[in-house]
Amino acid sequence: MRLLLDTHVVLWSLAQPERISQRARECMIAAESALFASVVVAWETAIKQSLGRIELAPDWLAQIEARYADWRIELLGIAHAHCVRVGMLPFHHRDPFDRMLIAQAQEEHLSIVSADPAFDAYGIERIW
Repeated sequence: MRLLLDTHVVLWSLAQPERISQRARECMIAAESALFASVVVAWETAIKQSLGRIELAPDWLAQIEARYADWRIELLGIAHAHCVRVGMLPFHHRDPFDRMLIAQAQEEHLSIVSADPAFDAYGIERIW
């Protein structure tokens, strides 16, 4: 499986791994799984921290990068094709960060690991 991790999954993996569903954990650790995380994770995290929505350690980005290295998570950048795809998405979901994750999952043929059922409206496999 090729799995794109939603922002909350990355953050929960650091501080509250018990919040990640059993099924999601099993899929993430399966030998045949390839894990991806978008640069959207850092972008969304920085915005939420600056708005006071989440509290994080000063070295939060280093912690995320260490998790990526430990779990061999491939960092997925934002390509022009992802941006074009976002513009074609119906507005079932209005969050711009999640819309980019949806576009990336569609464009890169990835399943998404997320607790958010709003992803289901976009025809991508959601693991939870």
